[in-house]
Amino acid sequence: MIWLELLILLACILVGSRVGGVGLGTVAALGLFALVFFLGLPPSQPPVVVIGLIVSVVSAAATMQAAGGLDYLVGLADGFLRARPRLITILAPLVCYVFTLFAGSAHIVYAFLPVIAELSRKEGVRPERPISASVIAAHLAITASPVSAAVLILFAATAESGVRPGHILAILIPATLAGTLAAILSVFRKGPELADDPVFQERLKSGRIIAPEVRRLTGRDLLRARGSVALFALAALVAVVFGLFPSLRPAFPGDESDELVRLGTTQAVCLLMASVAALNSLFFGARPDAAIKGSIARAGVVAVVSILGITWLTNSFFEGNRAEILGAMERLIDAYPTAFVLALFVVSSLLLSQAASAAALVPAGLALGLPVPLLVAMFPAANGMFFLPVYSIEVSAMSFDQTGTTRIGRFVLNHSFMRPGLVGVGVSVAVGAALSAVIL
Repeated sequence: MIWLELLILLACILVGSRVGGVGLGTVAALGLFALVFFLGLPPSQPPVVVIGLIVSVVSAAATMQAAGGLDYLVGLADGFLRARPRLITILAPLVCYVFTLFAGSAHIVYAFLPVIAELSRKEGVRPERPISASVIAAHLAITASPVSAAVLILFAATAESGVRPGHILAILIPATLAGTLAAILSVFRKGPELADDPVFQERLKSGRIIAPEVRRLTGRDLLRARGSVALFALAALVAVVFGLFPSLRPAFPGDESDELVRLGTTQAVCLLMASVAALNSLFFGARPDAAIKGSIARAGVVAVVSILGITWLTNSFFEGNRAEILGAMERLIDAYPTAFVLALFVVSSLLLSQAASAAALVPAGLALGLPVPLLVAMFPAANGMFFLPVYSIEVSAMSFDQTGTTRIGRFVLNHSFMRPGLVGVGVSVAVGAALSAVIL
């Protein structure tokens, strides 16, 4: 039964990507309907937390666009990148890596994806290049962040071995940074230039997108635009601070005890970004009707529908077959300990979470006698969520790229994130192994 369910999952991705737009989500929802009503697969909970996060971030970015903030950013980038537009392919992933490293959550890149897409499009750079590398950079940073749940699980599991967190970070941060740089290089000249891309040209001719042009701001419009950008940047920085210093987040009594529970990072980002949207409307002239009609809001709707369908379908498939999948991975590790790297990759591609993958497999690896230095070196392999293009960040990235260059290929697996993902993870593990041999 699991193979039939997997076949339906892959068929939904293939057909949905051909339909385009919200089709990825609606076709996936149809597939989930078939699995639930005809094959008896119990559905998981819908991904309401992720959807709420995307709605709040899109609201902030859309109102910033309505206030002229995106035009202001494009104007700044136009002056800086005009002679060297390819720099955005380098700078955008590094920014996403740093912010994710300190925030401890890759979901913070939702705030950057629409900006990266618009900046690269208006600078004539193929958006697929910086977008795909930025998504992979954010994934890799999670497995090196001292405040991410995945790395904290690794710290706890290896505590009795005498390996200190500082040693682990001294391996994982350089390794994943090297992986990020390798991912950037792998896509630096990928695909035809934007002006020569047939999909982009077809969309231009059909009127699905408008040829980019830089709007020059003056006077009061310029002040409002600057204010909206400053507010957006401040919210992103505050999110990073909340990730680094949890004690700054408010705490509330738990439902079943008097023990205080901290506000989660995801909830904090939701509140911050939703507040940015309100402040942009109140103080920086962002008209709600203009925000809704903007390109970011339209792309956000596509992202929400797509994530509702495809993420719900994927989560339901894994949760319904969790015991069988994890059991197979544990048997593989028992027979071939070095296959732990493959097990981490496969489980994370299905579970769509570095932390959940670490919690499921790291204790098993240690129990089976896997050396701690080898386990630490292999840890970046828990970034397989790009393999099937169903993770919320990948789906959002494709939705925000109006040019159609960031997309799923004809055979599902030949999508925009495959090359930088495999290169980034492979280099991270290789560099991690070299550093682990020296440090541990």
